Amino acid sequence: MGHREDLLEGAKRCLLAKGFGRTTARDIVKESGTNLASIGYHYGSKDALLARAYVSLVEAMGDTFEGEATGESATPPGSTERFEEVWSNIIGTMREPGSIWRLSMEVVTMGDQMPEVRDHLATAQREAGRGLIPLLMGGREEDVTDETADTLGAFYVTLMTGLIAQWSFDPKSAPTADRLTEGLRQIITAAQKG
Repeated sequence: MGHREDLLEGAKRCLLAKGFGRTTARDIVKESGTNLASIGYHYGSKDALLARAYVSLVEAMGDTFEGEATGESATPPGSTERFEEVWSNIIGTMREPGSIWRLSMEVVTMGDQMPEVRDHLATAQREAGRGLIPLLMGGREEDVTDETADTLGAFYVTLMTGLIAQWSFDPKSAPTADRLTEGLRQIITAAQKG
């Protein structure tokens, strides 16, 4: 690996151990075996590197989100069964000790103190929604239009952000996938009556 990749891997380890606010450039350099100048050269700043490391950690969760949804016994795309399956997989990542999702809450609460991280991650939200759509509805990520990413994708990201907040704040009473799915069924029933 080169310095760029070493920095990214070191930053990921630092984020998981210390979070955004407590990770220093020196921590990353020590963890990656590189030097301070490499951060600016390859990423522009420590905050940009940390934002990229966080996005990389989330992207690596994609296979966990899919679970069985892409196998031969897959539930039908767009069905409430698929909805429950995918959200069950996502919630499973929130239950794990040291879940990366606490980092999301750190950005929400410290966003004004970390504007570069916040701005980078805000841009990544649209792409997160674009990635969730095929998991739940089928199809390919590259075929999701900007309009669909800005509506359905934004809906899924909003649901995920709320789940992250609830699972971070009070995991004992946070919703499970079956409770979310029952809520969705109630919405569908009410919409069909209207």
